[in-house]
Amino acid sequence: MKNLLILLLLPFVFVCCQIDGQDKTVLIYTKNGEGFIHDNIEASVDMLTEMARENGIDYLVTDQASIFTEEQLMDFDAVIFTNTNNEAFDTDEQRLAFKRYIQAGGGFVGIHSACGSERNWPWFWKMLGGTFVRHCPYQEFTVKVIDADHPSTSFISGDWAWEDEGYYLNHLNPGIHVLLAHDMTTIEDKGKDEYPGVIFGELYPGAWCQEFDGGRQWYTSYGHHIKHYSDPTFRQHVLGGILWTIDKPKADFNLATSNNIIK
Repeated sequence: MKNLLILLLLPFVFVCCQIDGQDKTVLIYTKNGEGFIHDNIEASVDMLTEMARENGIDYLVTDQASIFTEEQLMDFDAVIFTNTNNEAFDTDEQRLAFKRYIQAGGGFVGIHSACGSERNWPWFWKMLGGTFVRHCPYQEFTVKVIDADHPSTSFISGDWAWEDEGYYLNHLNPGIHVLLAHDMTTIEDKGKDEYPGVIFGELYPGAWCQEFDGGRQWYTSYGHHIKHYSDPTFRQHVLGGILWTIDKPKADFNLATSNNIIK
């Protein structure tokens, strides 16, 4: 392996860990707007950067929304929103650059509270697959494997006993391909009858992938606790999602069609 080169470009941190035959780069994004901020962000970044180095993936870590320009985004194979929440962008120009990046074929990975980002932007809901509404109390429950062939789930044998917040989302995009689901019969939640009720029967989507508006997206609702980011099963789950998302050509902005964030 070539020597690790670390460039500190504050407020960005860019690390090059190129391995022969590899040419993938991801943006690890952690911005939180006004509101609740998870204490797991540092642990999630540590996990993601470690996995990137182990797999020969270049990465940049930042919470600065100024990174969202077409000129800068074209360098990334995927943008990873790790425990972002509330407003993830500062301007509509940044939102448009991100939307056009997805239309250009860019990849997106969302982890846990990423679904609470951009709660007033319907296109973002559809791109991620939905938008956060509430969660059950932190507890142990069973996660069912819906697709056992996907790289982010294929190594899970049988049911997955997991301790987390069971996230519930609104505006679920019917185009999502569900990978994992909460077994609702194993969740104690006083608000469960109100939402999600019986809309999804005894299962509720917990992780999924899709190809939407030209791009490729993968999202997991799991990962609330700091300890999750050192859990081998969870780490393999996220790594499989990232590798699936970046297994494509880089974004080509000639393919982008939008000139505003609405249309």
